[in-house]
Amino acid sequence: MALALVRTRAEFRDACEAARRSGQRVGLVPTMGALHAGHMSLVAATRARGAQWIALTIFVNPLQFAPTDDLDEYPRTLEADLDACRAVGVDCVFAPEEGGMYPPGFCSDVRVRGVTDPLEGEHREGHFDGVTTVVSKLFNLAGPCVAAFGRKDYQQWRTLARMVTDLDMPIEVVGAPIVREADGLALSSRNTYLSEDARERALGLVTGLRSAWDAFEAGERSGPSLLSLARAPIVERFDSVDYVGLVSPENLSSFGEVLPDRALLAVAAHIGSTRLIDNVVLGEDPRPG
Repeated sequence: MALALVRTRAEFRDACEAARRSGQRVGLVPTMGALHAGHMSLVAATRARGAQWIALTIFVNPLQFAPTDDLDEYPRTLEADLDACRAVGVDCVFAPEEGGMYPPGFCSDVRVRGVTDPLEGEHREGHFDGVTTVVSKLFNLAGPCVAAFGRKDYQQWRTLARMVTDLDMPIEVVGAPIVREADGLALSSRNTYLSEDARERALGLVTGLRSAWDAFEAGERSGPSLLSLARAPIVERFDSVDYVGLVSPENLSSFGEVLPDRALLAVAAHIGSTRLIDNVVLGEDPRPG
């Protein structure tokens, strides 16, 4: 069946309801476009959870961008994105026109506390409110479904899972593993901003995660020691560092100096105007890259 492109909220709701009426389980992959292999892995993740009809959404959501963020510069590649969706058998793409996601006079938001406070929450005020608001709208439009999110945005995944649990949404939220390039750099739409030199410097994220992972596997449980190992190559290669943090993989609460046998190590740093994030769950994930 040919890929359907829908532009209005009503069309998207109708398409999802029609798929369910035909007996198919709906899969949902919310994105901001500029699709890459990481996004395509989310399509596969919904299929692995039983989705038979898959919708992918493309919307650069202004609510999750701060005034200093790259909203205007964020890559928009709709035709290439549609080709990528056809290649993996996506059934429907919902790409609302500008102004088509929020009705006139829109003044509501959805807020999740606690899990949103550390890491990204300390550096991007209001970001998660924008994410949870737009994704709750997408969930309401799609109806009961399985929705996949990449674990590169680990805090986002945990936040949305918390929202679904708290608000009794009929959604199964799946966190799909990070997809990396051959040298270990996590795939990101923002990688396209990087010059050749900056691309090489960006590997400082992976080097830092690997250094901490190796030490953790060797038995190191000192939080300060692991943070120092992770931070050193990032500070050396990046222009500025937002955070290098060790927190609970479940609720992102902080630890004492001695870690348990499982901990999320998350990092965010800038090269020029490009901000990159990455993470690894020590004691669970394979060595990054």
